[in-house]
Amino acid sequence: MYVCSCFGVTEQQVRKHAEDGACTPRQIASACKAGTDCGSCVRTIQAMLGRGSCPRRDLLDQKLTPGTADRVTAGAAPDADQRIAPGAGPVSVPVALPDAA
Repeated sequence: MYVCSCFGVTEQQVRKHAEDGACTPRQIASACKAGTDCGSCVRTIQAMLGRGSCPRRDLLDQKLTPGTADRVTAGAAPDADQRIAPGAGPVSVPVALPDAA
């Protein structure tokens, strides 16, 4: 069945993109354009995605679990063990970013 008639995107295609890691209608749109024209399919896509587990969300939840040493909270002051000594130089911190639109 077609989910997005504007771009001919099927339910099977949306499910495939979700299995590949797309967790939001915006990420589905980035993958196949569904929901980017008239927008009438966005609610259907939201319903298909539901509130189930998302690999990216699960990974983020693991990183933000209290008690983990590698926890990073955007905009928050670093914990005492994360502070950088003066003169230590630049530090790279890996951060997961959402897919570009």
